Amino acid sequence: MKPLGNVLITGGASGLGAATVAAVRAHGGTPLVIDRVTPSAGVEHVVADLADSAAAENAVTELAERAGGLDGVFTAAGIDNPGTLDSVSTKDWERVVQVNLLGTAAVVRAALPYLERSHGTIVTCGSTLGVKAVSDATAYCASKFGVVGFTRALAAELSGRVGVTLLTPGGMHTSFFDGRDEKYRPPKDAKLNRPEDVAETVIFALRQPAGCEVREMVVCHSEEGSWP
Repeated sequence: MKPLGNVLITGGASGLGAATVAAVRAHGGTPLVIDRVTPSAGVEHVVADLADSAAAENAVTELAERAGGLDGVFTAAGIDNPGTLDSVSTKDWERVVQVNLLGTAAVVRAALPYLERSHGTIVTCGSTLGVKAVSDATAYCASKFGVVGFTRALAAELSGRVGVTLLTPGGMHTSFFDGRDEKYRPPKDAKLNRPEDVAETVIFALRQPAGCEVREMVVCHSEEGSWP
């Protein structure tokens, strides 16, 4: 297993991103965070909105230069705005795609020069709804299906230069579902994973030696209803 080094994490102020920040630290790496809100004290970070591609790219460059390079990237940031296509405003629908898909691409694009120098690894964050479509989730499914296609194409493009892994996580016990109508929340008896456990799988992918890659991994509770 290779050392982690400097790992850039989007959405690192909460949920799976925050759990991965803690895991990177625990395994001897240095987490660097991009988020719309300020993360916990002691983490190098830049506050930026991933819906703004230029701001996302500038944030990556700022953190990479500040840290002296990048060895890994994990694009944990993601949002949703559930509802039928005709009930979600155009602005809200497009923001989901901007953050989840275009924000992921912007971050990876800006990180590539640093990762090529370090022969680092990218882990993108898909979703079980990136391979299984459901009603009232057109924006989220479109964005996560896009992340799947983007990541697979990226792996082919960067073969032998930068490692690429697609993480497909199922539901987790995070604040991701907060603020939704009750019908869009997991039921009280839903089987969900702990983000701390999923974060360890991100570490596993990031630490693979050059030439050995975990191309894709699905990580969900064994009894989760959204997979397969």
